[in-house]
Amino acid sequence: MRTRTRTGAAVITAVALPLLALTVSPAGAASAAPGFLEADDLPPHATSPWHAGPVTKGLPDPQQFCMEGAVPDAGRTYHRLFHTEYDTHASQVGVTAASETAAGKLARTLEGRAANCAADWLRDNPGSSASWDDYGTVEAGDSAHVYGVHTAPPQSEHGVSLFAVVRKGAKVTVVRWAQMGTLEHAPVDAFRTTGTKAAARL
Repeated sequence: MRTRTRTGAAVITAVALPLLALTVSPAGAASAAPGFLEADDLPPHATSPWHAGPVTKGLPDPQQFCMEGAVPDAGRTYHRLFHTEYDTHASQVGVTAASETAAGKLARTLEGRAANCAADWLRDNPGSSASWDDYGTVEAGDSAHVYGVHTAPPQSEHGVSLFAVVRKGAKVTVVRWAQMGTLEHAPVDAFRTTGTKAAARL
């Protein structure tokens, strides 16, 4: 399904991508678990430090917004959660795939999920509004792409998320930053730096 959404003056066409299977290497057949961001790698919050939870095997519960079911909870899949003392929070999921080819397929799937998130969410939430933006690639790792998504349920708070999908070799990570607000409130430039740091830590 092809959906057009508008953010500011830009109109971007989102094309749904099929979910691609990921083969995760068995224990001992791949390198160690992906490296993860530290709290100070996230965009600074005006009034609160960031706090990082432990790196934990498997997927977070609940899974990352927009990415539900895109990463299998098997093999070398890990996650880390971050929070501030206010509504701003973040999460990171990292995977070591069986090969660079498998990692590339996963990264493209995750990019498709981010690009189609607003349209998919609207289909499940009629009467709401949503928008998104493609903030382009980041010169980091083998590939890195940043997206923004804004959602607004009827008579409820607006929410904004930023996503960075990064691949380096056979390792892939997706970082989500989120808080109440709109795309205009999102720290895009600082989050692009977070994407660069995520690639360096992989």
